[in-house]
Amino acid sequence: MYNTVLFDLDGTLTDPGQGITNSVAHALKKFGIEVEDKKELYKFIGPPLHDSFMKYYGFSDEEAEKAIVYYREYFRDIGIFENAVYDGIENLLKGIKASGRKIILATSKPEEFAVRILVHFGLDKYFDCMAGATMDTSRSKKGDVIAYALKESGCKAEDAVMIGDRLHDILGAKENGLDSIGVLFGYGDREELENAGADYIAETVEDIIKFI
Repeated sequence: MYNTVLFDLDGTLTDPGQGITNSVAHALKKFGIEVEDKKELYKFIGPPLHDSFMKYYGFSDEEAEKAIVYYREYFRDIGIFENAVYDGIENLLKGIKASGRKIILATSKPEEFAVRILVHFGLDKYFDCMAGATMDTSRSKKGDVIAYALKESGCKAEDAVMIGDRLHDILGAKENGLDSIGVLFGYGDREELENAGADYIAETVEDIIKFI
């Protein structure tokens, strides 16, 4: 049905909950903010960090930039690997690759970090293109990342589908004329994904294959 399959990273290929929340908590502590229940920080998983610091903690643009620097202090060498591949993902990637289709990563995580994560887990070999955000956040919105991924890979939007767990994945796909699959094993819920306009909803990793 699709010649090209784009995947989000956090909450779609891997569960980064521990690493991201620990990194956000580290950054917030620099501003004198203590977080008792790190589950409160799950909302940081998926969207661009800059937007989340401003939205959830009322940071100014300058404060959000500083928070990202503090976040990366922890994430760069520790939080990045406080992460786990979801069960069934490697088999899914292997099957898509064997079918002759292209697999592309499209994540709002900085590309440098995203590539390190895929290499760490041995998943990089399945990807034809790995696209992410820039470190200076000039490219961080999911729609911009998807557009960049399509351009770099030479793939056409009408032949591709975007798979992700948050509304940003679905809206970014729509912005670029792609169909989308929202997954429920990540950090978004059915209401969020349906309201964003996901074309399909996959409850499990195994369900994805039915739609592609």
